[in-house]
Amino acid sequence: MERKNQTALTEFIILGFSNPNELQFLLFTIFFLTYFCTLGGNILIILITVTDPHLHTPMYYFLGNLAFIDICYTTSNVPQMMVHLLSKKKSISYVGCVVQLFAFVFSVGSESLLLAAMAYDRYIAICNPLRYSVIMNKVVYNQLAASCWAAGFLNSLVHTVLTFHLPFCGNNQINYFFCDIPPLLLLSCGNTSVNELALLSIGVFIGWTPFLCIVLSYICIISTIFRIHSSEGRRKAFSTCASHLAIVFLFYGSAIFTYVRPISTYSLKKDRLISVLYSVVTPMLNPIIYTLKNKDIKEAVKTIGSKWQPPISSLDSKLTY
Repeated sequence: MERKNQTALTEFIILGFSNPNELQFLLFTIFFLTYFCTLGGNILIILITVTDPHLHTPMYYFLGNLAFIDICYTTSNVPQMMVHLLSKKKSISYVGCVVQLFAFVFSVGSESLLLAAMAYDRYIAICNPLRYSVIMNKVVYNQLAASCWAAGFLNSLVHTVLTFHLPFCGNNQINYFFCDIPPLLLLSCGNTSVNELALLSIGVFIGWTPFLCIVLSYICIISTIFRIHSSEGRRKAFSTCASHLAIVFLFYGSAIFTYVRPISTYSLKKDRLISVLYSVVTPMLNPIIYTLKNKDIKEAVKTIGSKWQPPISSLDSKLTY
């Protein structure tokens, strides 16, 4: 009977935000501007890191990967959220829900591991600078990035298969604003113990382990920085790590809170704010944080901007004509 009900399920209803109708357009505007800034900022970083030869280094290679993940990250749920804010029918097809869950979890897992790879890069650059170019060569940083993508793919595949193998008996209303693992597990009428075990155990590997590696890396980094005699040298070393640290605590703090804890402790109404933070706000803030005090990227933006400007002589001739 459960299998029959599960097969008959063709769509889910996304309950979304329980706001008055007059606030729907305001929320739509906020999400639209946030999404626009996210796409613009991350596309700019990808273009800069690809086109500027001075930025063809492991640090900016990882940053370009991070920007692409953030685009996938926010595109997996924000457009659908905006559509639901302005439409009366707030549904998503069964297949659409599967694709959304896979894309979102894939992005979360890949970004988690990529942030750890970026911490390793900073560790080698600051703690072992003389051997940096040998250790962090092109083959190594390409393999690190590919491993992050592959592990994120496998993580998402496992969770997606386990989640949609569960029976959903009649109730298809997701008390959330997109298809995510916790609300779907709460919606299922089957035994979710295997899913919860997978969520916690894989979450330790894909969440806590990279986070602890980052913490250990920065303990070594900070220890090395304090041994630098020049205050200018210490300032430069800290500045190369500050942006990455800010993103790490913003991302891991919210993502670990959401996934690496028992399902029985979930309160979807309270968890919405945390989910908005790491799924909508963080991808927008990443390019802002990285470009705010990064002189290399600022110079690259100026260079690209100057290339798009026509020569002054041609402007003068047009004005004279």
